[in-house]
Amino acid sequence: MTERIVLAYSGGLDTSVAIGWIHDATGADVIACAVDVGQGGEDLEVIRQRALDCGAVEAYVADARDEFADEYCMPALKANALYMDAYPVVSAISRPVITKHLVKAAKKYGATTVAHGCTGKGNDQVRFEVSITSLAPELKCIAPVRDLALTRDRAIEYAERKNLPIATTKHNPFSIDQNVWGRAIETGFLEDIWNEPTKDVFNYTDDPAFPPVADEVVISFEHGVPVAIDGRKVTALEAIQELNRRAGAQGIGRIDIVEDRLVGIKSREVYEAPGAMALITAHQELERVTLEREQARFKRQVGDRWTELVYDGQWFSPLKKSLDAFIEDTQRYVSGDIRMTLHGGRATVTGRRSETGLYDFSLATYDEGDTFDQSQARGFIEIYGLAAKQAAARDVALGNGEDLLVEDEA
Repeated sequence: MTERIVLAYSGGLDTSVAIGWIHDATGADVIACAVDVGQGGEDLEVIRQRALDCGAVEAYVADARDEFADEYCMPALKANALYMDAYPVVSAISRPVITKHLVKAAKKYGATTVAHGCTGKGNDQVRFEVSITSLAPELKCIAPVRDLALTRDRAIEYAERKNLPIATTKHNPFSIDQNVWGRAIETGFLEDIWNEPTKDVFNYTDDPAFPPVADEVVISFEHGVPVAIDGRKVTALEAIQELNRRAGAQGIGRIDIVEDRLVGIKSREVYEAPGAMALITAHQELERVTLEREQARFKRQVGDRWTELVYDGQWFSPLKKSLDAFIEDTQRYVSGDIRMTLHGGRATVTGRRSETGLYDFSLATYDEGDTFDQSQARGFIEIYGLAAKQAAARDVALGNGEDLLVEDEA
């Protein structure tokens, strides 16, 4: 039986050419696998037919938009996942869901190998291959660009020579990856980190310098997940889509950073994630109301480690699964409403309410109705500072105290 290889297929030039390129190089039959994670563009059936027309023996297509939103975007939201405190892991969380369908396709069609279109210097090659072998250790992985010398120039020449049904003249200077959680743009003139992004870089967001009238939104959460916007019930996918539209119109979610890649290099990355950044802002604020202090402090550490693991392609790792359990437990009381004003590139929280929150007005107020017993403060301070007081006394006794002498003025 002829060997079969499943190819992660986008419908674009490079992956369309890769179908024949892989067959020519390996003799294997190629099965194209296209997964919709909310990237927009062409209909899945159009993409499926193009894959077949370009030589695929089978084409597996999956509408994974709700799956991606529920099982990948929402865990990232619960973790407040911002790599290097900025990047909401847009590409990193899409790779495991795509991988899951690649492995499903491989098992369905009896393939022994999975192919992806990544280069040898990016993060995604690691994310795909580690995820694939984590789900199906018996599968092999290849990358036509990295392993089979498929350059863009060769792809154009091959497509024209084989008369493939794909446009070869349009050349985008940027490398773009997008899904419903956000959009990533790199390469081209952006590789000079002094260059400012031009207007044509952006697609999900309008110019924040010229915003429309301010937009007030109320986001309702249950157990850390958005369930309603302005009182209207929504799915996770609908919440992201609506906030992409509304926050994007205000220019919210533009990110420009020099990022530490897993492979050890620094890379300039530009992102757009209006819905993700608005939701994370709201979720963080609701956690400030509902999480106990020590739990909140530790969760920030866990969230950072969770984000690093996901960025580094360890979605299916044992540690990440263990951290999932902790993060999920913290969301038990993260329910309530956050009111925000979206305007001019900023999502500003203006109101919070929660029936499961820890904010107690009678304890917080300085006015009439204050139930905080201030008489207990003196004893608390003495006990709290006792260890530091003893250490300071020792320093003074041994001549190591702070020098607090005031020099005489001349």
